[in-house]
Amino acid sequence: MATEASSSDSMQAQLQQGGVVGGVLLAILGLLALVTPFITGLALSILLGAALVVGALVHVAAAFSAGSARGVVWQVILGIAYGLVGISILANPLLGLTTLTVLVIAFFAVEGIVQLVWAVSGAGSPLWLGLSGAISLLLAGMLLVGFPATALWAVGVLFGVDLLVTGISMAMHGRTQESATTAEAPAETMG
Repeated sequence: MATEASSSDSMQAQLQQGGVVGGVLLAILGLLALVTPFITGLALSILLGAALVVGALVHVAAAFSAGSARGVVWQVILGIAYGLVGISILANPLLGLTTLTVLVIAFFAVEGIVQLVWAVSGAGSPLWLGLSGAISLLLAGMLLVGFPATALWAVGVLFGVDLLVTGISMAMHGRTQESATTAEAPAETMG
């Protein structure tokens, strides 16, 4: 029994340590993305293009297992659409990056409008929803005013910020778990 508990504690400590290390690595990648937002954006665009090409192959392969002629046709149509979009993004990653930026602008605009409507209707916490909605609309407006130049940096910066924040939160969560485990261990051995 004692070896099982010891083994479990050791595994938990390794997982917590892995969370801290993983968080630090994500934070470092986030900083690199923030320093090189254009390269990060292009890499994401190329990754999207490659994923769409793989999706095209999956749809074409699925056409062979479609039960009906109509299913075959739809799978082939989807495969062709995925393939054309994926290949066009791979052929011109800057076009893909521009498209991603337009999607980010649209997302921020829709998110801001929805949050402002919720705030006005009194749902949730109106102050925080309204503030979040206003910030989202402000971001959408800033990106739109500077478009197409914002396509050169916006996606990379947003991705970098996300990686940085996620990495820091993972590392802090791992550290908190380590502290909690260390604080509990003496109490368990005394009882």
